[in-house]
Amino acid sequence: MFKVNISGKGKTYHFEYDGEAVIGRKIGEIVDGTDFRDDFSGYVFKITGASDKAGFPYYTALEGQGLHHVLVSYKKGKKVKQNKRLKPRGVRLRKTMRGNTISPDTMQINLIVEKEGTKKLAEIFPEQNKPKEKKAPQEVKAEEKKEDKTELKEAKSEEVSAQ
Repeated sequence: MFKVNISGKGKTYHFEYDGEAVIGRKIGEIVDGTDFRDDFSGYVFKITGASDKAGFPYYTALEGQGLHHVLVSYKKGKKVKQNKRLKPRGVRLRKTMRGNTISPDTMQINLIVEKEGTKKLAEIFPEQNKPKEKKAPQEVKAEEKKEDKTELKEAKSEEVSAQ
């Protein structure tokens, strides 16, 4: 069971895929959309990344499916926590990463759209295409909190007077 993320035109769509068509494919390969679903007829996707069941990322420079302990500097997998312009020299860290081939241990696959198909992704995933709900202004929230507090005080005073 893979969790697949498709990124296209500013929106990411998610679905679960239970098949073996992508096992053995490498990161950076082009995949036909019908390998995942029949709805994706005409689509062409590129595999951009993945992660395994323990959360280790797949690294394009490593061959195979297994885990590797890689000494990385400021590249993929190592972030700068200080000012980005002032990178300390000689600081490297050993990280666990997986090879570039998708295996049965894969949990998540990231794809980008290389070629659009006959149907739009918004039509294929209508439940994920809902507009975001607008949040209430801060003033309305403050008033709601005050009302809740007064209701609680009234309820407590009624309990005390009933006893």
